[in-house]
Amino acid sequence: MNLILTGASSTAGAGGSTILMLVLMFAVFYFFFIRPENKKKKKVEDMRNSLSLGDEITTIGGMTGKIVQVTEDTVTFETGEDRVRIQIKKWGISTTAKMEAAEAEARSSKGKKK
Repeated sequence: MNLILTGASSTAGAGGSTILMLVLMFAVFYFFFIRPENKKKKKVEDMRNSLSLGDEITTIGGMTGKIVQVTEDTVTFETGEDRVRIQIKKWGISTTAKMEAAEAEARSSKGKKK
């Protein structure tokens, strides 16, 4: 009889540790995957909302140019010497020259600290 009670009590304690392990795994997953992705999305959204005339941009398709007009959800930019104007949605902008310069400076300062 004691063997049965001992076995039952040991399995009841194992359930608590399983829940604890699941909570810990979720916390690790959140801090290593979800949180950095949300920070990156917010940074890109802020960049797209702060676009202004004259900014050098790169689209998600790889085209580069200088912004000549900004509306609520679209951007018109000129490419090259022939001044071709292209209108795209803001979500199609990948980076700006200011953003790339800031990232390069951050990488170089991290390299100097080490």
